[in-house]
Amino acid sequence: MTAVSSPAFWEDLYQRHGDGWELGGPAPALVDFVEATPPPRGRVAVPGCGRGHDVRYLASRGYDALGFDFADDAIRAARALAAREGSAATFERHDLFTLDRDYPNAFDGVWEYTCFCAIDPARRPEYVQVIRRILRPGGWFLASFYPIRRTGGGPPFPMSRAEIRRRFAPWFRFERAFAPLRTVPRRSAQEWMVFARKTC
Repeated sequence: MTAVSSPAFWEDLYQRHGDGWELGGPAPALVDFVEATPPPRGRVAVPGCGRGHDVRYLASRGYDALGFDFADDAIRAARALAAREGSAATFERHDLFTLDRDYPNAFDGVWEYTCFCAIDPARRPEYVQVIRRILRPGGWFLASFYPIRRTGGGPPFPMSRAEIRRRFAPWFRFERAFAPLRTVPRRSAQEWMVFARKTC
Protein backbone atom coordinates (compact mmCIF):
# COMPACT_ATOMS: atom_id res chain seq x y z
CA MET A 1 0.00 0.00 0.00
CA THR A 2 1.41 3.40 -0.95
CA ALA A 3 1.67 6.14 1.68
CA VAL A 4 -1.19 8.19 0.24
CA SER A 5 -3.52 5.19 0.59
CA SER A 6 -3.03 5.20 4.35
CA PRO A 7 -5.16 7.35 6.69
CA ALA A 8 -2.00 7.90 8.77
CA PHE A 9 -0.40 9.82 5.89
CA TRP A 10 -3.23 12.36 5.85
CA GLU A 11 -3.62 12.51 9.63
CA ASP A 12 0.05 13.47 9.85
CA LEU A 13 -0.39 16.27 7.33
CA TYR A 14 -3.37 17.71 9.19
CA GLN A 15 -1.67 17.47 12.57
CA ARG A 16 1.45 19.30 11.41
CA HIS A 17 -0.52 21.81 9.32
CA GLY A 18 0.85 20.43 6.09
CA ASP A 19 -2.50 20.77 4.31
CA GLY A 20 -1.40 23.14 1.58
CA TRP A 21 -4.62 22.45 -0.35
CA GLU A 22 -6.73 24.22 2.31
CA LEU A 23 -8.56 27.22 0.78
CA GLY A 24 -10.46 28.45 3.84
CA GLY A 25 -13.71 28.51 1.86
CA PRO A 26 -15.51 26.82 -1.03
CA ALA A 27 -13.71 26.34 -4.34
CA PRO A 28 -14.32 29.33 -6.64
CA ALA A 29 -14.98 27.00 -9.59
CA LEU A 30 -17.77 25.26 -7.66
CA VAL A 31 -19.37 28.53 -6.53
CA ASP A 32 -19.36 29.99 -10.03
CA PHE A 33 -20.85 26.85 -11.58
CA VAL A 34 -23.62 26.46 -9.01
CA GLU A 35 -24.54 30.14 -9.05
CA ALA A 36 -24.75 30.22 -12.86
CA THR A 37 -26.06 26.75 -13.78
CA PRO A 38 -26.99 24.78 -10.64
CA PRO A 39 -27.16 21.02 -11.13
CA PRO A 40 -30.43 19.38 -10.06
CA ARG A 41 -30.94 19.42 -6.30
CA GLY A 42 -30.68 16.13 -4.44
CA ARG A 43 -28.26 14.08 -2.40
CA VAL A 44 -24.65 14.96 -3.21
CA ALA A 45 -21.43 13.20 -2.18
CA VAL A 46 -18.15 15.06 -1.76
CA PRO A 47 -15.25 12.59 -1.56
CA GLY A 48 -12.06 13.77 0.11
CA CYS A 49 -13.94 16.71 1.60
CA GLY A 50 -11.26 17.91 4.01
CA ARG A 51 -12.65 20.57 6.34
CA GLY A 52 -15.90 20.57 4.41
CA HIS A 53 -16.07 24.06 2.93
CA ASP A 54 -17.56 22.80 -0.35
CA VAL A 55 -20.00 20.53 1.49
CA ARG A 56 -21.30 23.41 3.61
CA TYR A 57 -21.60 25.60 0.54
CA LEU A 58 -23.66 22.96 -1.29
CA ALA A 59 -25.89 22.53 1.76
CA SER A 60 -26.45 26.30 1.85
CA ARG A 61 -27.72 26.08 -1.73
CA GLY A 62 -30.31 23.43 -0.98
CA TYR A 63 -28.38 20.23 -1.64
CA ASP A 64 -28.42 17.29 0.79
CA ALA A 65 -24.64 17.27 0.99
CA LEU A 66 -22.54 14.54 2.62
CA GLY A 67 -18.78 14.85 2.85
CA PHE A 68 -16.38 11.91 3.17
CA ASP A 69 -12.78 11.84 4.31
CA PHE A 70 -10.70 9.16 5.96
CA ALA A 71 -8.70 11.57 8.11
CA ASP A 72 -10.25 11.91 11.57
CA ASP A 73 -8.82 15.40 11.99
CA ALA A 74 -10.51 16.57 8.80
CA ILE A 75 -13.90 15.19 9.79
CA ARG A 76 -13.70 16.65 13.30
CA ALA A 77 -12.86 20.06 11.88
CA ALA A 78 -15.62 19.80 9.26
CA ARG A 79 -18.24 18.92 11.86
CA ALA A 80 -17.11 21.72 14.14
CA LEU A 81 -17.32 24.30 11.35
CA ALA A 82 -20.76 23.03 10.32
CA ALA A 83 -22.02 23.22 13.90
CA ARG A 84 -20.64 26.75 14.29
CA GLU A 85 -22.47 27.87 11.14
CA GLY A 86 -25.66 25.91 11.83
CA SER A 87 -25.11 24.10 8.53
CA ALA A 88 -27.17 21.08 7.50
CA ALA A 89 -24.07 19.50 5.89
CA THR A 90 -23.10 16.09 7.25
CA PHE A 91 -19.75 14.34 7.36
CA GLU A 92 -18.52 10.79 7.68
CA ARG A 93 -15.10 9.24 8.13
CA HIS A 94 -14.93 6.64 5.39
CA ASP A 95 -12.45 4.96 3.08
CA LEU A 96 -13.23 6.34 -0.37
CA PHE A 97 -12.63 2.99 -2.01
CA THR A 98 -15.37 1.24 -0.03
CA LEU A 99 -18.06 3.89 -0.50
CA ASP A 100 -19.81 1.80 -3.13
CA ARG A 101 -20.33 -1.02 -0.64
CA ASP A 102 -22.24 1.22 1.78
CA TYR A 103 -23.78 3.70 -0.67
CA PRO A 104 -24.73 1.88 -3.90
CA ASN A 105 -26.86 4.09 -6.18
CA ALA A 106 -27.31 6.46 -3.25
CA PHE A 107 -26.46 9.87 -4.72
CA ASP A 108 -27.94 12.21 -7.30
CA GLY A 109 -24.63 13.98 -7.76
CA VAL A 110 -20.93 14.00 -6.88
CA TRP A 111 -18.66 17.01 -6.56
CA GLU A 112 -14.96 16.22 -7.04
CA TYR A 113 -12.11 18.58 -6.21
CA THR A 114 -8.56 17.62 -5.18
CA CYS A 115 -9.52 14.03 -4.41
CA PHE A 116 -8.68 12.40 -7.74
CA CYS A 117 -5.27 14.10 -7.69
CA ALA A 118 -4.56 12.95 -4.11
CA ILE A 119 -5.00 9.22 -4.60
CA ASP A 120 -2.36 6.85 -5.89
CA PRO A 121 -2.60 7.18 -9.72
CA ALA A 122 -2.61 3.37 -9.95
CA ARG A 123 -5.97 3.43 -8.14
CA ARG A 124 -7.69 5.86 -10.50
CA PRO A 125 -9.65 3.10 -12.26
CA GLU A 126 -11.01 2.05 -8.84
CA TYR A 127 -12.02 5.63 -8.12
CA VAL A 128 -13.97 5.90 -11.35
CA GLN A 129 -15.86 2.71 -10.54
CA VAL A 130 -16.67 3.90 -7.02
CA ILE A 131 -18.08 7.17 -8.36
CA ARG A 132 -20.10 5.30 -10.98
CA ARG A 133 -21.53 2.88 -8.44
CA ILE A 134 -22.56 5.43 -5.81
CA LEU A 135 -24.44 7.51 -8.39
CA ARG A 136 -28.04 6.78 -9.29
CA PRO A 137 -28.86 6.19 -12.98
CA GLY A 138 -28.53 9.52 -14.78
CA GLY A 139 -26.74 11.06 -11.81
CA TRP A 140 -24.40 13.99 -12.38
CA PHE A 141 -20.67 14.25 -11.81
CA LEU A 142 -19.20 17.72 -11.44
CA ALA A 143 -15.44 18.06 -11.10
CA SER A 144 -12.69 20.59 -11.24
CA PHE A 145 -9.68 18.45 -12.03
CA TYR A 146 -6.28 19.65 -10.84
CA PRO A 147 -3.37 19.72 -11.65
CA ILE A 148 -3.58 19.51 -15.43
CA ARG A 149 0.08 19.12 -16.34
CA ARG A 150 2.42 16.54 -17.79
CA THR A 151 4.88 15.78 -15.01
CA GLY A 152 5.57 16.13 -11.32
CA GLY A 153 5.35 14.18 -8.09
CA GLY A 154 2.53 14.16 -5.66
CA PRO A 155 0.21 14.47 -4.08
CA PRO A 156 -1.18 16.24 -5.97
CA PHE A 157 -0.45 13.85 -8.82
CA PRO A 158 -0.65 15.36 -12.32
CA MET A 159 -3.15 14.30 -14.96
CA SER A 160 -4.20 15.22 -18.48
CA ARG A 161 -7.53 16.00 -20.10
CA ALA A 162 -7.03 12.96 -22.34
CA GLU A 163 -6.58 10.66 -19.36
CA ILE A 164 -9.71 12.01 -17.66
CA ARG A 165 -11.79 11.44 -20.78
CA ARG A 166 -10.33 7.97 -21.29
CA ARG A 167 -11.09 6.87 -17.75
CA PHE A 168 -14.59 8.34 -17.41
CA ALA A 169 -16.01 8.22 -20.95
CA PRO A 170 -17.03 4.53 -20.92
CA TRP A 171 -19.54 5.24 -18.15
CA PHE A 172 -20.21 8.98 -18.35
CA ARG A 173 -21.43 11.39 -21.02
CA PHE A 174 -19.46 14.63 -20.95
CA GLU A 175 -21.92 17.51 -21.29
CA ARG A 176 -19.56 20.40 -20.54
CA ALA A 177 -15.79 20.67 -20.24
CA PHE A 178 -13.94 23.96 -19.88
CA ALA A 179 -11.32 25.89 -17.96
CA PRO A 180 -13.04 27.61 -15.00
CA LEU A 181 -13.21 31.39 -15.22
CA ARG A 182 -12.20 31.84 -11.61
CA THR A 183 -9.71 29.71 -9.73
CA VAL A 184 -7.16 29.87 -6.94
CA PRO A 185 -4.23 31.99 -8.22
CA ARG A 186 -1.60 29.33 -7.54
CA ARG A 187 -3.67 26.86 -9.59
CA SER A 188 -4.19 29.15 -12.55
CA ALA A 189 -4.24 27.33 -15.90
CA GLN A 190 -4.06 23.96 -14.13
CA GLU A 191 -7.78 23.26 -13.56
CA TRP A 192 -10.31 21.70 -15.91
CA MET A 193 -14.02 21.74 -15.16
CA VAL A 194 -16.20 18.80 -16.22
CA PHE A 195 -19.95 18.22 -15.95
CA ALA A 196 -20.96 14.70 -16.91
CA ARG A 197 -23.87 12.28 -16.56
CA LYS A 198 -23.72 8.62 -15.61
CA THR A 199 -24.81 6.55 -18.59
CA CYS A 200 -24.31 3.00 -17.32
